[in-house]
Amino acid sequence: MTSYRRAGVDLEAADRHTDSIARAVTDTWKTRVVGGFGGFAAGVRIPDGMDDPVLMMSTDGVGTKLEVARRAGRWDGVGFDLIAMCVDDLAAVGAQPLGFVDYLAVGALQPSRDRAIVESVAAACMQAGCPLLGGETAEHPGVMDFDAIDLAGAVMGVAESADILDRGRVERGDVVVGLRSPNLRSNGFSLIRAVLGDEIVDHAEVLLEPSVIYSPAVLDAVATGGVHAAAHVTGGGLAANLARSLPEGLGAEIDTSAWARPEVFHMISERGVPEDEMRGAFNLGIGFCLVVDPDAVAAVSGVVSRHDPITIGIVTARDGVALV
Repeated sequence: MTSYRRAGVDLEAADRHTDSIARAVTDTWKTRVVGGFGGFAAGVRIPDGMDDPVLMMSTDGVGTKLEVARRAGRWDGVGFDLIAMCVDDLAAVGAQPLGFVDYLAVGALQPSRDRAIVESVAAACMQAGCPLLGGETAEHPGVMDFDAIDLAGAVMGVAESADILDRGRVERGDVVVGLRSPNLRSNGFSLIRAVLGDEIVDHAEVLLEPSVIYSPAVLDAVATGGVHAAAHVTGGGLAANLARSLPEGLGAEIDTSAWARPEVFHMISERGVPEDEMRGAFNLGIGFCLVVDPDAVAAVSGVVSRHDPITIGIVTARDGVALV
């Protein structure tokens, strides 16, 4: 007899998974959340006191860093990678996160793994100050391998219209303040896997260090009024992402000697990856950039001190971002 279970989908196991993550999810909720756990949707009220709120959204995934996690059997940090990739994109325009939803696709449910992943997402949401409103865990038997997995999500945020960071605010002479990243975060892993091959498991502890979540500190910096623009340094590296925050006719000169690269980047470059590839694939130790009024650098740096800020460059009258 043919059944859904025989086809590879275990609905009872799915219900047990939902029950097992209920506490981790609802612990992220605050008074603004509307709806109950396990419903078809949940919502969140816009904070009081906003004159002209603009809703903003971002979506992203963890990427092939998940393959390293799968091979190493380590899942406790991947939620921080997911949340960071999404809420830090919002922070780059000055928006605070309101609510997050995740999507976990698996070849087959594995209760301890799947619970660990959702608990990691919930813990990261707590750090980001963003409720985990819900999500989906989907079994794809026959389409995905038994132990295959993918993780993605979307976040909704809000910003006061007049406070949205925009490249039009940037002026020549503005200072670029870099926020340090001690690790790879969640970018460049296809290159890393190609370079390291089977050796990747030997370096899993370093490679799987969870992403820094910059959003809370960045939003505090934006509130000072001294930040003109910002850039979340993800795929494409520092130059390409900073360029997205600069207006036509202006560029930036970045002094790459201003900070020391974390050791993991030396390990990768020593495997034969040329410098231009390193700069295009990785953050090289700077995970977020703030473009700051020169008179506000001290104040802004003080607010983001937890991320070891350092002045790394200046906005110039030349197009493009030069790493020197």
